[in-house]
Amino acid sequence: MQAREGLIPTVLGTAVTTSGFAMKKILPGPLAWGLVGFGLAHVVLGSIDLVEHKETAREELY
Repeated sequence: MQAREGLIPTVLGTAVTTSGFAMKKILPGPLAWGLVGFGLAHVVLGSIDLVEHKETAREELY
């Protein structure tokens, strides 16, 4: 079974965003917020891929 296109960046972006929020007390402000922004960018781009290729994934099922 193949992973849908965009699923890996979305999951990875969620993990990076969560890590950025968790490290706000450890890392200097801009660095932690940079991680959060980097993760959110991956979530957005991965979600766009998921929506964009929804029809292709349905066709592969049938």
